[in-house]
Amino acid sequence: MSTVPRLVVAAPSSGAGKTTVATGLIAALAARGLAVSPHKVGPDYIDPGYHALAAGRPGRNLDAFLCGPERIAPLFLHGAAGADVAVVEGVMGLFDGASGRGELASTAHVSKLLRAPVVLVVDGSSQSRSVAALVHGFASWDPQVRLAGVILNRVASDRHEQLLREALEEGSGVPVLGALRRSAAVATPSRHLGLIPAVERSAEALRAVADMGELVASSVDLDALLELARTAPDLDAEPWDPSAEVTPVAGRPRIAVAGGAAFSFSYAENAELLGAAGAEVVPFDPLHASSLPEGTAGLVIGGGFPELYVRELSGNAELRAAIARFAAAGGPIAAECAGLLYLGRELDGLPMCGVLATDARMTERLTLGYREAVALHDSPLGPAGTRLRGHEFHRTVCEPGAGELPAWGWRLPTGPRTEGFAGGNVHASYLHLHWAGAPALASSFTAAAANFATGAGFAAGTGFTAGAAGVAQSTARPVPWGAPG
Repeated sequence: MSTVPRLVVAAPSSGAGKTTVATGLIAALAARGLAVSPHKVGPDYIDPGYHALAAGRPGRNLDAFLCGPERIAPLFLHGAAGADVAVVEGVMGLFDGASGRGELASTAHVSKLLRAPVVLVVDGSSQSRSVAALVHGFASWDPQVRLAGVILNRVASDRHEQLLREALEEGSGVPVLGALRRSAAVATPSRHLGLIPAVERSAEALRAVADMGELVASSVDLDALLELARTAPDLDAEPWDPSAEVTPVAGRPRIAVAGGAAFSFSYAENAELLGAAGAEVVPFDPLHASSLPEGTAGLVIGGGFPELYVRELSGNAELRAAIARFAAAGGPIAAECAGLLYLGRELDGLPMCGVLATDARMTERLTLGYREAVALHDSPLGPAGTRLRGHEFHRTVCEPGAGELPAWGWRLPTGPRTEGFAGGNVHASYLHLHWAGAPALASSFTAAAANFATGAGFAAGTGFTAGAAGVAQSTARPVPWGAPG
């Protein structure tokens, strides 16, 4: 049994102000000297960046679709180790989950898995007495969800606040724990994929987080929220342990992980799993590094916004050439989304690394959604036939979108789709993966890096599952895949 005081910050819909309230609450509690553990429901990378600035520790995701419901409490306890209180920001509306899957991966689902009280952030603009009907409906929809408080947002005046409070006291039975006035000072700028990541804004992001903290501290009953968090019961779970998920390889191969403003999307657990699998994880910034870290035996390039830094990335010809040489030498590479674009020939007409025979460009169309995928060919991430879950989120397109040896196959309402590039030592795809949901990815990739470091070369599938060593097969082997789900 493990106890961590905790609460979930939810809302009736997107755009109600969850991120402002959750980030401000984390900052306000941290300013009191408390160790605050920040978490985010769903796959989003950007909100956890602001949470991390507010808390001074990594913001972590809790995604029941990507990682499985059974891992939510263990992952939470892992991230919250040593914390005085945990704040979990929800995703979309309280009951909105994976499309067509009922409550799966919704904020409500995660709140039940964590046995955590829920505080509902309600946009009070353009309503008064109707707010009670809205809150009453959310409070009564699922008796297993404990909606324990309301924070009103975008309140226009003292009179408006009074009307909202009177309506809620009369008609909902849910206490009001705070009311935030409309404030342009705490607005966080957005662009084509949502909020601008905290890593790109530096001093501005710090100021925005501080402003959110001050607004929440002056507008919300922090003592009441802390008392509410302490009512969360024990969790019958043990903290997730990356070292229990993988078997370390010998030799401590060095795996370079791209970061910085252009590649800011990563889950903390991915690097922790690589370390547990025996790797030395070395971050580097492709915007500034002229070469890969010395001794690199594996390269991971995650998501981000290379389209916004395309001139700088293209202008760093030394690093592009170094990555191309590493790939040509057989060095294992795992790239997703932004990493896929960077490994292609061109992005918006400017030269990239040229590892993959594809050209990328920005579009107006948003591609978004969970995917259930099957690996169609062997790669450093594992053997053909591997099935797992991922998430797509981009406004770019690659032409072609899949190589002769595609990385994944999955089905959409419009029909089957193949996507990405695999075969040999490279795996590149739009699909974002949370490796805590499939720890064997880290084992396989670290084993591939260890083989490369010792001159053994790439062996497809090595280390992916127990006893998988030596099962390398032809990368041209077709896999019957059908509907992954």
